[in-house]
Amino acid sequence: MLTAIIDYDSGNLHSARKAFEKMAAELDAGTVTVTSDPDVVARADRLVLPGDGAFPACNAALRKSSVFDALVDAVATRGRPFMGICVGMQLMANQGFEYEPTPGLGWINGDVRKITPTDPALKVPHMGWNDLVIDHPHPVLANVGTGDHVYFVHSYHMDMNDHGQRLAHVDYGTDITAIVARDTMIGLQFHPEKSAAIGLQMIGNFLTWAP
Repeated sequence: MLTAIIDYDSGNLHSARKAFEKMAAELDAGTVTVTSDPDVVARADRLVLPGDGAFPACNAALRKSSVFDALVDAVATRGRPFMGICVGMQLMANQGFEYEPTPGLGWINGDVRKITPTDPALKVPHMGWNDLVIDHPHPVLANVGTGDHVYFVHSYHMDMNDHGQRLAHVDYGTDITAIVARDTMIGLQFHPEKSAAIGLQMIGNFLTWAP
């Protein structure tokens, strides 16, 4: 089994690769590769899309990359298991509103908007550890529960149009979408590779998920 982490010059690939490799080895869940090769993406059994930075820049970089068509075909057409991380999750939305309206992939029914806490003492970006509130169960959340904490660094989040596609949120002066999912796709707003044992649990669950 091959897990491909997409390299489109917009993600923190080193720490993500290390975390996925660690769990793949522990669970005998095949191999992990970082790739910008569309042929590797096409034959991968599951795909991971990281992302750091602004939504419009990451969106443009992904769409211009050599892997874009292969990724869309693998995930949206052939139903390969997919995980988006941070901005990689935000790109699953219908559109983003960071700097300018920008179309997303349209895989999750939500829009990416700036975090607006009701408490002015709460700073944006939302940075650091926060406790998950689980809204819906999912195989990737096996042995993960409300109160488990994960690590965030972001100023925008997905404002859901379909709350059935939101698996978890956190409270930061307002509800912030933390995990989304549909069909064979899941997205994490936080960084599982930086979220200690809980993050590794979710990575391991993803690597053994058979939707």
